[in-house]
Amino acid sequence: MARAYEFNWQKPLPAFMQEGAYFDRFEEDPFVFEPQCFFKVDEFGFFLAWKREGKEGQVLECSLVNSIRSTIPKDPKTLSSLEAMGRLENDLEGRTFCICSGPDLVNLTFTFMVGQDVKVTKQWTEGLRSLIHNFRANNVCPMTCLRKHWTRLSFLTNMNGKIPVRSITRTFASGKTQKGIFQALKDLGLPSGKNDEIDHSVFTFDKFYALTQKICPRTDIEELFKKINGGKSDYLSVDQLVCFLNENQRDPRLNEILFPFYDSKRAMQIIETYEPDDKLKRKGLMSSDGFCRHLMSDENAPVYQDRLELYQDMELPLAHYFISSSHNTYLTGRQFGGKSSVEMYRQVLLSGCRCVELDCWDGKGEDQEPIITHGKAMCTDIFFKDVIQAIKETAFVTSEYPVILSFENHCSKPQQYKLARYCEDIFGDLLQREPLDGFPMDPGRALPSPRDLKRKILLKNRRLKPEAEQNELEDFRRHMDAGEMSLFPSAEENEGELLNDGVDEAHPELKELGESFCTSKPSGGTEKESSRVGEANLDVQDLINSYHYVAATTNVHPYLSSIVNYAQAVKFLGFEVAEENNIHHNMSSFNETAGLGLLKTSAIEFVNYNKRQMSRIYPKGGRVDSSNYMPQVFWNAGCQMVALNFQTPDLSMQLNQGKFEYNGSCGYLLKPDFMRRPDRTFDPFSETPVDGVIAATCSVQVISGQFLSDKKIGTYVEVDMYGLPTDTIRKEFRTKMVMNNGLNPVYNCEPFVFRKVILPDLAVLRIAVYDDNNKLIGQRILPLDGLQAGYRHISLRNEGNKPLSLPTVFCNIVLKTYVPDGFGAIVDALSDPKRFLSITEKRVDLMKAMGIEECDIVDMLSDSSKGDKKRKVSQAKASVSPRASSELGNNSTSGQPAGPSAVGDAVFLVHQVTVEDLKQMKVRRSPGGTPVRHVKYKFRRVESQSALSLVAQLVNDWRDGTVFEIHPNTFSQM
Repeated sequence: MARAYEFNWQKPLPAFMQEGAYFDRFEEDPFVFEPQCFFKVDEFGFFLAWKREGKEGQVLECSLVNSIRSTIPKDPKTLSSLEAMGRLENDLEGRTFCICSGPDLVNLTFTFMVGQDVKVTKQWTEGLRSLIHNFRANNVCPMTCLRKHWTRLSFLTNMNGKIPVRSITRTFASGKTQKGIFQALKDLGLPSGKNDEIDHSVFTFDKFYALTQKICPRTDIEELFKKINGGKSDYLSVDQLVCFLNENQRDPRLNEILFPFYDSKRAMQIIETYEPDDKLKRKGLMSSDGFCRHLMSDENAPVYQDRLELYQDMELPLAHYFISSSHNTYLTGRQFGGKSSVEMYRQVLLSGCRCVELDCWDGKGEDQEPIITHGKAMCTDIFFKDVIQAIKETAFVTSEYPVILSFENHCSKPQQYKLARYCEDIFGDLLQREPLDGFPMDPGRALPSPRDLKRKILLKNRRLKPEAEQNELEDFRRHMDAGEMSLFPSAEENEGELLNDGVDEAHPELKELGESFCTSKPSGGTEKESSRVGEANLDVQDLINSYHYVAATTNVHPYLSSIVNYAQAVKFLGFEVAEENNIHHNMSSFNETAGLGLLKTSAIEFVNYNKRQMSRIYPKGGRVDSSNYMPQVFWNAGCQMVALNFQTPDLSMQLNQGKFEYNGSCGYLLKPDFMRRPDRTFDPFSETPVDGVIAATCSVQVISGQFLSDKKIGTYVEVDMYGLPTDTIRKEFRTKMVMNNGLNPVYNCEPFVFRKVILPDLAVLRIAVYDDNNKLIGQRILPLDGLQAGYRHISLRNEGNKPLSLPTVFCNIVLKTYVPDGFGAIVDALSDPKRFLSITEKRVDLMKAMGIEECDIVDMLSDSSKGDKKRKVSQAKASVSPRASSELGNNSTSGQPAGPSAVGDAVFLVHQVTVEDLKQMKVRRSPGGTPVRHVKYKFRRVESQSALSLVAQLVNDWRDGTVFEIHPNTFSQM
């Protein structure tokens, strides 16, 4: 029996947060102060709500909160404003915390709360921290989303503490007139006047759900319901439900033993859970309402929810994982004239990113503090030490797995020493200073795993040769012990002492600007840091034209060098040199154009390089607007750190965030097997199935949308696939435009068929909704690896991958094993042998009725298969050796004839096999060079799904020139 489904998305909610407490609330910019607000959290942990006496209720969605900080404001203006309100700075200490929230990583709101005493403040600080970063709650079902919206309406009360009718009408205004909404309220016995208000005790969730069904009935689900029962009754029987679940809601590629079929017992459990009518429950019947509730439940999520947990093996070398990575992390906007912010490091790390970039330069002024900025690009500065402190506070809040700091080091030696000391002093034990005992940094030794480096911070920087590093470090320590100023050799003297000199990791943004730069004024804002805009009176374009690119320094301080280990930056000298050196802890960075060039000329070598050591890709310099390149092409090559501009929520970032949502949002994703094993060869531009990987067919029918917008606008849906180049299909599948209905448009389009996805492990599906001005309303990225087949509601996200409360798209997703043209009959027979036999037996009976004896009927292949096979066999008959034919005859099952078609050809008699058996099959080449694959097995019915996968693989091999034949008696014994 199919197992009952459980999705525990709720986090434990402390009772005191449901009961509520009084806090003063204020914001800094602009200054807003609200004393004595009553705060509480709903029972599901959806919202932090507050209300002040005589004011309207307000809410903050917990999914938009990214951090809770124990801090007090430092802005003098804010402090003086608070003092004017009777709140002195000394009174705020220990009683104040800050809630940081926002729809993306840049547009943030900071809300301060001041508690009655230190104890209450501490309680609420810890309680709120336990609620946020609930990534599972971002994947709740449509029914839970409706409950969430009902909760929001219940909190958004008027001054009398009641729910205004006009708040409810706004929910449905995008598709219905106010008159229709008022009538629906009246039919349910609720106040229905424009200026009426509804009491909490009356406006229950059941009433709200009934209201949604009245105003926007699910006619699409009603049609499906009638299709299942044939339109003959108002109910589904247990048998009809079982048939629907097995034929539509179950992936046919699943193993029947590990994933059993639905049966009557499981169907009755579903009826018991979702059917609201007790009389129908007792009769074993399901109404259309119960069926709708089931389709809107967690049991019908579009992805396997266990993929949201940490489910992958985290004990393999670092190079075997994709790692969520950020480029120029400090920037909040454009690359030229942009603003740098310490806050970006917090936001990026809290979003799950595991590799951030620090462009380090010498500071100015008396303190000579190292700074982070985009050098010579008119960007503002931030202090290096402030960034390190922010990284320490947020590095392991959402993920315990290692963080890599990618240094672009432009500092002089004295300031490099400061960099190293800040890392040591602030990070403390979090910094991985030395190699682990079991993972020495020797040639041929693999990198440690993410689990080995849990809660550790690695520095990516150049490193001196061991002998030079030791000598310089000893010399430096002697100078320090003597109390003298350390004397450092020049860059030219030290250049040859690097492990691999001439590394060029700085970004030549301004070399590549040319005509693409817009001559807008640079941002002049700072974050308590000094601006590097020294030549403000010069024309911006003159500055760009006079810019000379400054590469990262090759003059490394020995102390900084000594704390670099598993991420040593080296100049890339070619794949052959890297393979010969076989140093796994060496890594190189490539801008996107260099990376694409390597893919063009040496794609397979690039994949093999990434099996052994790490690579980092970053945007080309011409992207001054902080746009992003397409990351998929580099993931296809196994590049681990595909660094993007996180401040730009474009398509590339949506693909990145959607992909890394899997595996517990930990920032690490295990690469497919063939991208890790040295004995496997993989071409990222392959157009034929990868050995051992079963290609798939994916079909998506967009049926309808729900609550897509709060405006009466036209909408349409695009469905794209991203993966290997041959799997990528974009801007090709689009529904019709449904005008003037943002509430419940019905598309009912023909299925969009992605007929051949040769590498499902790397493919992702993107479903995006646009309005009639081609503006994005919402989108969702669904990795094909965890996609569920069947009728599914797909909840949408905003551009920044934050969940939208109500918008969903209802689709029918069909997933199958890919079968080339002409082989459908064979696969159909294997997947449903009983049906195949019933058809053939019926034909025999009909021929008997015509006086034909059964002994005169010989088993033959169908004409289409026979014609295809003749073409293949004619090319290879001469290539099959007599020994091969005799082997096949000798190894046949006892008493089983080889059949007339076995002469001269490779014959496949198939026993019970699994996909693992398939992977182990040997391929040898005949003297003529044609690969001949021998399989001496016969299928049994219990393994029909494995049989299906095997035949699909054999058929794909046939396309590549493999010769085989399936014996007719294969089917008769199933």
